[in-house]
Amino acid sequence: MYPSDTAMIQHLIASLSYAGLLLVLLLGSVGLPIPEEVAIITAGVLSHYKVMRWWLALPTVIVGVLSGDIFLYWLGRRYGVGVLDHPLIGRLVDRARLEKVEAAYRRRGALIVFLARHVIGVRAAAFLGAGVVRLPFWKFLAADGAAISYGIPINFFLAYFFTRHVNAILKEMHRVEHWVIGAALAGGGIALYMALRRRSVSALGRAAEASSCGV
Repeated sequence: MYPSDTAMIQHLIASLSYAGLLLVLLLGSVGLPIPEEVAIITAGVLSHYKVMRWWLALPTVIVGVLSGDIFLYWLGRRYGVGVLDHPLIGRLVDRARLEKVEAAYRRRGALIVFLARHVIGVRAAAFLGAGVVRLPFWKFLAADGAAISYGIPINFFLAYFFTRHVNAILKEMHRVEHWVIGAALAGGGIALYMALRRRSVSALGRAAEASSCGV
């Protein structure tokens, strides 16, 4: 996205206020190249300058982001891989990426939703993939809601309180996100190892018991 495009989005939000904010977030979710971070930061900056009221802007952002995520999930669940035939969606997500996401879901389930919420290039594919593999909606909503509950307010209030330093903050945010994702993956790996170890110990115990009974 070019600076001129970002300026146009910011102008649209400033002109249409909360409706413009919601519109930009929803358009981004259906395939237009509009990173939601632009809308979130713009809302925080405009709230700082009293153009918007933060206690209305923040809920509007959350509703817009969550609605877009649910829409992508619904598309994947309703149309399966055929959703890639849609021109906008097909440009946003290719078949190879969707297949990788499907494979990841079969290994880690709803954890993928939580992690993908923080990664711009993976987000749409992950939410479509959740629908394609028919991840239970309540699991999708719980994981997505958990990520949104802290991620969106942090971005919003960083922009609100540190408007003059937004560009520097964004760089630091991306660095922190990488650490968070790495920690979550490490935690998931440890949990998987412990579960497999318990299963192995249990299987060995049953085998030893069966052997003793046979004797």
